[in-house]
Amino acid sequence: MRTALAREESPDRLALRTNWRSGTPSRRRRSFKVPIVSVISTAALVAGAVVVISVTSSPAPDGVPPVRLGENGGAHEPGNALLVAATNVQKGPTREYWHTTRISGEIYAVGKTAADHYKVESRTQYDEWTDPRGKECVTVEGLPARPWTAVDKQKWQKAGAPTVVKVPTAEGPAALFLKDMQPGAPCRKLGDRRFLGMTPKQLAALPTEPENLESVLLNLKGDWEAYTSKAGERPIRALKGDKRVRALSDAAGTLLAGAPTPPAVRAAAFRMLATLPGVKAEGKATDPLGRPGTVISLPVETTVPLGIYTAPKQLGTYRRQWIIDPGDGTLLAIRDLVATPPHGSRQLPPGDDGKPRRLTVASQPDRFHKPGELSQYEVYAVAEWTDTAPN
Repeated sequence: MRTALAREESPDRLALRTNWRSGTPSRRRRSFKVPIVSVISTAALVAGAVVVISVTSSPAPDGVPPVRLGENGGAHEPGNALLVAATNVQKGPTREYWHTTRISGEIYAVGKTAADHYKVESRTQYDEWTDPRGKECVTVEGLPARPWTAVDKQKWQKAGAPTVVKVPTAEGPAALFLKDMQPGAPCRKLGDRRFLGMTPKQLAALPTEPENLESVLLNLKGDWEAYTSKAGERPIRALKGDKRVRALSDAAGTLLAGAPTPPAVRAAAFRMLATLPGVKAEGKATDPLGRPGTVISLPVETTVPLGIYTAPKQLGTYRRQWIIDPGDGTLLAIRDLVATPPHGSRQLPPGDDGKPRRLTVASQPDRFHKPGELSQYEVYAVAEWTDTAPN
C-alpha cells in the first residue's frame, strides 16, 4: 500500500532485507518488483504492508443476533456502519496462534500509450502466525499476475497472451509473471513481533473506551508525514487535521486486521474511527476477492512511508478507502483509488552513482489510470485465533 506504519518493520521490508527470494536485490524497494536484469522466481510485485479467500471469525454467542444496518433507525448516517461493526465484533477464545493471511496487490499498465495499454494485477500473499508471547513465523509467496478485467484479458490475449510482461516503475524497468509460480518457502521464524511497537500482552492492555484508546495512540512515534523534507519520528499528537486522521486510521487498521487485538479493543478502534473528522460511509462495494461490504472513505492523500523513502515516488494523488463487513465487525480490505492521475515530474535525491534523478510520468505503474480506478489494495482474508501450527 501507499501508506504504512513506519514504527514497525513490515513483512514486505523483512522480505527485502533478508533476501527471502532467490535473486532479489538486497536494496530496499517500495514493492516486490522484479528488475529486468534479475532472474527471479516470484510473481508480480507490490508494496504494502495482508490474503486468501475469506475472513474467518469466531461465531456470535448463541442467541445474540448481530445488529444490522438500518435497524432501529438512522444506521445509514456517516459513521454508523463503523458503530454497527463495533457492536458486532465477534467474540472468541484466545488460542495458541494469531493467524492472518493477506494479499497485497497493485494494478500495472502494460503498453506504451493510453489507447493500446491493458492492466495487469500483481499479487503477493503473506501468512503470519504469532503466539501469545509474540514469537512470529511468516511465509511470503508471489502469486501469478493476471489481467485485471475481462477487457484487459482480451487485450492481453490479442497481444499473444505473454507469460512475462515488462512494466515501468519508479525504480526502473520490471517484469511481471503471468504463470504459475514455485510454492512459497516454509514458514520462517522471525523472533519477537511488535504491532505498533507493542507486544501482544501490551495490546491486550489497551483501553477499551474510544477516547482513551485514541489518547494512547496519539503518543505513538513514527515517520507519519506523507510529504516532508526532513524525515524523523514524532508522535501522532504532533500532527494536525488530515495528517492526524491518516496516522490514526493506519494505527486502527493494524489493530483491526493485523494484530492479535482483543475484541473489546477492536470495538474501541471502530468507534474511535467513527469520531474522526472527514471519515464517512459511501455505500456498498465488493473487495478484490468479490466479498460485499460497506465503503468507509478517509480524508487522506496516500503515499509511501518515509521509513522506506525520503521522497515520495508517486506523481498522482489517491483516495484511501476501507471496505468493512459491519455484520461481523471485520475489516475486509484497504484500497487506494486514483484521485488525480500521475502528471508532471519531481526531482529525486541523487542515486548511488551521485547523478541527478527525476521522477517522470513514464515511470508510474498507474500512468494511464483514470480518476476512480483502483491503484493498490490489501485484502485481509484470514484474521483468527487458531490451534493449528504453521507448516
